[in-house]
Amino acid sequence: MTKYLIRRFLTSLLVILGVATLVFFLLRAVPGDPLGAMLAEVDPTAAEELRRKLGLDQPVYVQYVLWLGRLLQGDMGNSLYGSNVSVSRIIGEAVPRTLSLTFLSTIVALAIALPAGILSALRKNSLVDYFFTFFAFLGLSMPDFWLGVLLIIVFAVNLRWLPAIGYAPLSEGLWPWFSHLLLPAIATGTGFSAIIARMTRSAMLEVLKADYIKVAHAKGLRNQVVILRHALRNALIPVVTVMGIAFALLMSGAVIVENVFAIKGLGRVLIQGILNRDYPLVQGAILLVSTIFVFSNLLVDILYTIIDPRIQYD
Repeated sequence: MTKYLIRRFLTSLLVILGVATLVFFLLRAVPGDPLGAMLAEVDPTAAEELRRKLGLDQPVYVQYVLWLGRLLQGDMGNSLYGSNVSVSRIIGEAVPRTLSLTFLSTIVALAIALPAGILSALRKNSLVDYFFTFFAFLGLSMPDFWLGVLLIIVFAVNLRWLPAIGYAPLSEGLWPWFSHLLLPAIATGTGFSAIIARMTRSAMLEVLKADYIKVAHAKGLRNQVVILRHALRNALIPVVTVMGIAFALLMSGAVIVENVFAIKGLGRVLIQGILNRDYPLVQGAILLVSTIFVFSNLLVDILYTIIDPRIQYD
């Protein structure tokens, strides 16, 4: 297991480096440069001076070597906008917002999906199953931004129970933090809950046919023990896979929902960097996103061995 983790870790670093390199050169392969977004009317002298100041006058391979050297020292560079603020600072301010939204969205998704999936499997082809199947298709078909707007209209505008937009850090208190994130968490978590619920149902149906489930019932174990301890645990392998993908997608930024609720998370930062042609900011954000995806897959592999000890890696 240790050798496997070391090998996966080193491979992950190579994948992240490959993604960072690809993004670096693709950004510069697109026609134009940041000067077009920064200067309404480009004066040749001012443009040349600004290009030299930003280091854009050097060959691309020289820019890459310099950027990679700073990156290995933990320096992502400075944003081309915002008074030369460091990319690490911008991303550092955005990550807690996205992480908080991802955390609550995951809780919402699991709170809906696991009971729905289990009950659908236990009551196959019944009204309960049909109800949760309808709910799953409804959740998949509803755009998260549309659901977010509805939640704002109902709970923020009409009932005035929760704030409509913005983000409050946890340092301001648990309730302000929770109240600002509840509506966007429901908007993003509902769609993922539908996917996880269908996956849980399918996995549970397969497990419930297994011989060891029949043996467990024959031994006189309570139905709750059989379902939760034996059936659900063995059905979690595909569910954990989907949850890992969902977590990585949410951490990479629920861009539309963040815009609807005016939360300046990682997704909004990335979109802003792309629109402004802010090379350092886009490179830093995508580097973080690729790191999240790679290590989420590694975490899922580790969880496999915890859920099912029979799974071993060489």
